[in-house]
Amino acid sequence: MGVLAAGLAWLAAGGLPAPAAAQDVVVTKAAARRSSIDRSGFATPATEAGRRFDMALRTALQRSGWFAEARPGAGEFTLTGRLRERGDRLVVEADLREGRRSVLRRTYEGGAGEARTLAHRLSDDLVQAVTGRPGFAASRLVLVGGRRGSKELYLSDADGQGLMALTRDGSISLYPRWSPDARRIVYTGYLRGFPDLYLVELATGERRRISGFPGLNTGGAMAPDGRRIALILSKDGNPELYVRDLQSATLTRLTRTPRAAESSPSWSPDGRRIVYVSDISGSPQLYLIDRDGGAPRRLTGRGRENVAPDWGPHGWIVYSTRVGAEYRLAMLNPDTGESRSLNLPPGDWEDPSWARDGRHVAAARTVGRRSSVWLVDTVEEEAVILVPAGEREWFSPSWSP
Repeated sequence: MGVLAAGLAWLAAGGLPAPAAAQDVVVTKAAARRSSIDRSGFATPATEAGRRFDMALRTALQRSGWFAEARPGAGEFTLTGRLRERGDRLVVEADLREGRRSVLRRTYEGGAGEARTLAHRLSDDLVQAVTGRPGFAASRLVLVGGRRGSKELYLSDADGQGLMALTRDGSISLYPRWSPDARRIVYTGYLRGFPDLYLVELATGERRRISGFPGLNTGGAMAPDGRRIALILSKDGNPELYVRDLQSATLTRLTRTPRAAESSPSWSPDGRRIVYVSDISGSPQLYLIDRDGGAPRRLTGRGRENVAPDWGPHGWIVYSTRVGAEYRLAMLNPDTGESRSLNLPPGDWEDPSWARDGRHVAAARTVGRRSSVWLVDTVEEEAVILVPAGEREWFSPSWSP
């Protein structure tokens, strides 16, 4: 079995369930290859909105990993419909067919400036209709942009466009993570000169400090239920793993390693377990622990350093592993023991974060001390740049749910 076939096999076996919308047919194509799609029957006006819509839809379908552009009349799937401009409104009518059978028929409406948003929504619905899995084109990224000693948080669309600053503090903001409802972001900030945890409400911009113990407050990761947060505190000595209830502020200590340090917690999809990094063995390795504590289990046995785990919606954990002089991306399934290394271009690949489709990862890639954010297809093992280095260096990307 080749690399691509092996990757497709694990995705097909361990992918997300395929719920169908009541009004649509879900085809649930196997992941053996891309499905060809003929878009020649979809009409867009020769306007700025039309051009933006067409480019965004083409990019989203290509990057989804599930579709390939077909010649007119030669696609397995045919997309017809049109984009219309009604004053200050945009209306999209779309019909996806497999042969003569309609697989998806939808109408979308938005403001005059929402051409890209509508294209991303349509792309995600096409992916869902054909594969039974969610698309990620309409999701967002939060990432860190660094320049001259300051590090600020930024938001972007899933294709790296639409960058906008979330913080403007002139200090250090690190390790952003989304809440399960995608309405809040938790991160480590140095607003008071020390590493504290902050929570930002995206709708209002309101920010509050949720952990300000003496010493280190970092690694904030919200549980899937949104009620608890895993975090790293050094208030009792060296950095240890804790869980805090956000309503009652009850704090539960999970690790006790007086000669080691913990970092980078990430929750399992069901919220029952946490993967984290510890150097108790002498080098950073991945460990697994129950959310209520107990004896941890070491997950990684190979590699000098294994760090920055992120637990995906399908049950696989992606992380950075030291191979020679570089950090590479690898994956493991803690329940089956299966593992994979991703064959990607040279560079340091760090801080990986799963997209909600369970197929793609955003990660920072550093080459020659220049750091940018890339989209990685873990099935085809291909990478495309999302946010290139420029006036700022970009790292620590995190996908919205």
